[in-house]
Amino acid sequence: MHFVVLVEDQSGKKALDILIPKIIGGLHTFEVKSYKGIGRLPKDLRGSSDPRKRILLDQLPRVLQGYGKTFATYPKNYSAAVILVCDLDDKCLKAFRTELVNLLDACKPKPETRFCIAIEEGEAWFLGDIPAIMGAYPKVKEAQFNSYVNDSICGTWELLANAVYPGGFQTLSSLGWQMVGAEKSKWSERIAPLMDVESNKSPSFCYFRRNLRELAGMET
Repeated sequence: MHFVVLVEDQSGKKALDILIPKIIGGLHTFEVKSYKGIGRLPKDLRGSSDPRKRILLDQLPRVLQGYGKTFATYPKNYSAAVILVCDLDDKCLKAFRTELVNLLDACKPKPETRFCIAIEEGEAWFLGDIPAIMGAYPKVKEAQFNSYVNDSICGTWELLANAVYPGGFQTLSSLGWQMVGAEKSKWSERIAPLMDVESNKSPSFCYFRRNLRELAGMET
């Protein structure tokens, strides 16, 4: 099985480049394609925005249609799938997933696709493995995790920043979004290698893991 994994930013790519081999081993191939933000799905599901801007949801209709046509040309013994990984942020999960499914259904031909939504943000997958965070940041402020409920809507990246970044999220956010993005990439580089994909407590991470393995024929 070959996986094409679409993510909204560079920090997500860095994390998944490390985590996916832990999940599916070396018998399958994958490529993680990062975008420059999540954007929003076009109302008409046609995706007419400038592809050079590389905004994930804006481009998703065009991208899925393209992979549908590409996958249709592959030999029958070669399987491939698209995995969309993006943050829920403040969207309604049910409504967002319905929009995504409607978009996929409109593709002719339709590529094998799974939608894996991090709730609320990608940092929730790190917070599903507190020992990995503690290993990556020995001076972590553990008290920040005391009341955390996995996949809760609570300002996930801010919570992680409060735990590991000097001065917390307020100091980090005051430096601008470019610095926030750079710090998130550092979290991916330091935390992801230490994560145990079998014991992660984030339900949305477990959903991602299960979908990869089901497609790869590793579990039923």
